[in-house]
Amino acid sequence: FQLNQDKTNFATLRNIQGLYAPLKLQMEFRAVKQVQRLPFLHSSNIGLDILRGNNECISFEDILNDPSQSEVMGEPHTMMEYKLGLL
Repeated sequence: FQLNQDKTNFATLRNIQGLYAPLKLQMEFRAVKQVQRLPFLHSSNIGLDILRGNNECISFEDILNDPSQSEVMGEPHTMMEYKLGLL
């Protein structure tokens, strides 16, 4: 759903403001997606929500909490070794 909504928003933005506006926004999306926490900590990607305008919306995940966002932290050393390819 989000991918189709982004495509529609980019097409509308291109028709209104020209080619530069959606290209700039896509570059900002890519830059924000690259910023993450360490692998054993959950990353909320609040920057991506702000760029999309979802920071003021209350969604299903905000109320019933996604199980992947549990407060149980994994073993940091093992997870870093796995990410670095040492395991």
